[in-house]
Amino acid sequence: MDSFEGRTALVTGGSRGIGLGIAESLVKRGAKVVLTARKPEALAEAVESLGGSDVAVAVAGNAGDAEHRATAVRTAVETFGSLDMLVGNVGINPVYGPMMDLDLGAFRKILDTNVVSALDLVQQAWRAWMSEHGGSVLFVASVAGLRSSPMIGGYGVSKAALINLTTQLAVEMGPKVRVNAVAPAVVKTRFAEALYEGREEEVAAGYPVGRLGVPEDIGEAAAYLLGDGAGWVTGQTLVLDGGSGSRGR
Repeated sequence: MDSFEGRTALVTGGSRGIGLGIAESLVKRGAKVVLTARKPEALAEAVESLGGSDVAVAVAGNAGDAEHRATAVRTAVETFGSLDMLVGNVGINPVYGPMMDLDLGAFRKILDTNVVSALDLVQQAWRAWMSEHGGSVLFVASVAGLRSSPMIGGYGVSKAALINLTTQLAVEMGPKVRVNAVAPAVVKTRFAEALYEGREEEVAAGYPVGRLGVPEDIGEAAAYLLGDGAGWVTGQTLVLDGGSGSRGR
């Protein structure tokens, strides 16, 4: 197990679900973390669950707000003295339906929040710390970015862009910074409830491992990719789908 003692991570969308699962895995290995999300109350609960202000601090705000992103990056450096790991976990999917009916304004918002904001966050982390000191970046993408995703096509397109952004940044930011992504299938979170609620057993039957993912699954994979054990891994997207991809698409 890699040790993250003396390292700081910024985890966006970190108040629950996959983001909190990643934060838990990093703190378990000795990291300090800065969490962002929209709701201060949920963030406060997350900080306490991680061990309190000695190991975690919260920055509430909207991921689409550039000033919020700047504040989160600044908080990491000023509070814990570094910004060694950046986890871009924010993703929105406010619409459900076929692409031919997709409101273009909603599509622009999806792309702005899921892709443009992610790039800006990396740029800010680069300028504030990583260009001089190095580090690692992890994006939370989705299997929806790797294949057709009926009824959530706008979200899938944004995650496909995030996967390509991963490869672009890995080349441009190397060798100082490694950049990777994870692409989960259905994980038991509030965000994904509509995909399995009321029929979890049926959905789980589609996975060779026999169950849906849980946030800890993503957290442990993230810790590997962010850590020194993955020192020769960059520009990669690790698919976390319980083996469902092996059955073909």
